[in-house]
Amino acid sequence: MDLSLASSPNLQLSLTKTLPFSPRFHKPLLFFTNFTSKPQIYSRNSLITGYYPTRAQTSNLGNTSTDDDDDEGFVLEDVPHLTNFLPDLPTYPNPLEYSQAYAIVKNTFVSSEDVVAHQIVVQKGSPRGLHFRRAGPREKVYFKPEEVRACIVTCGGLCPGINTVIREITSRGGHDTNKIVDNIQDRGINQVYIIGGDGTQKGAAAIYKEVERRRLHVAVAGIPKTIDNDIAVIDKSFGFDTAVEEAQRAINAAHVEVESVENGVGIVKLMGRYSGFIAMFATLASRDVDCCLIPESPFYLEGQGGLFEFIQQRLKENGHVVIVVAEGAGQEYVSDGVNAVEERDASGNKLLTDIGQWLTHKIKNHFATDKKMAINMKYIDPTYMIRAVPSNAYDNIYCTLLAQSAVHGAMAGFSGFTVGPVNSRHAYIPIQRVTEATNVVKLTDRMWARLLASTNQPTFLDKLE
Repeated sequence: MDLSLASSPNLQLSLTKTLPFSPRFHKPLLFFTNFTSKPQIYSRNSLITGYYPTRAQTSNLGNTSTDDDDDEGFVLEDVPHLTNFLPDLPTYPNPLEYSQAYAIVKNTFVSSEDVVAHQIVVQKGSPRGLHFRRAGPREKVYFKPEEVRACIVTCGGLCPGINTVIREITSRGGHDTNKIVDNIQDRGINQVYIIGGDGTQKGAAAIYKEVERRRLHVAVAGIPKTIDNDIAVIDKSFGFDTAVEEAQRAINAAHVEVESVENGVGIVKLMGRYSGFIAMFATLASRDVDCCLIPESPFYLEGQGGLFEFIQQRLKENGHVVIVVAEGAGQEYVSDGVNAVEERDASGNKLLTDIGQWLTHKIKNHFATDKKMAINMKYIDPTYMIRAVPSNAYDNIYCTLLAQSAVHGAMAGFSGFTVGPVNSRHAYIPIQRVTEATNVVKLTDRMWARLLASTNQPTFLDKLE
């Protein structure tokens, strides 16, 4: 199909040729007519037939009655479908049925009964729990491939792997939902793929709602993009593995620098506005880090058990120390010291004060003034290096699967969904589900305990109430 690049003052769209990735269809789902954001409770048989009984009234999943006792507590949190408001849409054979590449595949299409469990660690006798619809190609599709006119919208900053999902980068900033949908209508677009983080996915949900209100034959799919890995529900966001890998190069450089001088103190500032996953995983992978500071874990500088005391101890033991700090760590201390007026960027995010520069100044001043001790400070901020590097092999493959799964879902008539791996299986997730909360490092989980055991850093709990 012949598509071109288009833009407008209100919306920057990248029109792209769609590939014949087309999902398999099951019977129109009666459930879709009453779609809500709350989980629905169904028997497994209803997945096969395409008919969904009335949602159980009880909130006690263990006592839920279904058609099959083995399905007790089975919950499907489904995504909207175009037949919600366009019940008479025709269907077409999926082109993959005639694809030579897929000729040797035993099961080309995803079964209508396939779902992905949200939690895979359960106890004996517990309810079967929450599930999402499995992503992948369906046997029937709701768009003629030759008539598809798709647009790709990206928001936020660069991220390794984004060029695997799309081949062009557009701009960022706020949006007017009505004007965006006006543009979609005017340009004859019938599939919209929106790539971005939490705020972008909320915008995608608003666009879907407006499309639904106007009863347009337009599928809206979200693809989560955040290098910080702070999107909930999915296993991880694309670009994260590459970011951790590249962050280790900065940590290694800092370690080499501080090891070559007397009393070397190296600080490496990594990305992580609200979530410290990059800093945590890079620290665990490196083994050259003495202390990792993240937004989720408050810390303090002075007194017993504080950071200054720890640095002094490590300098005496090893002659050098390497500290990794996430950009969002310690902002409460930095803000108090700077007394800055709160500012926000084009995407509405609060502008952070540079914790790396602040910490460097504080450490240097403490040892020069209070301890009368000469130290050699080395500060590295690899943020833009990490954001701009090519994605590694894992992220490239991951991004390919994300893009294909999104197209399969849109072609199958699903809309208002985002796509991502849940327990290593790609699934279609209601957009509002991934925007309900931010994925953060849980200080009570084993992974953070492993980091503390690796670095032997203080927990900074002494002064916490």
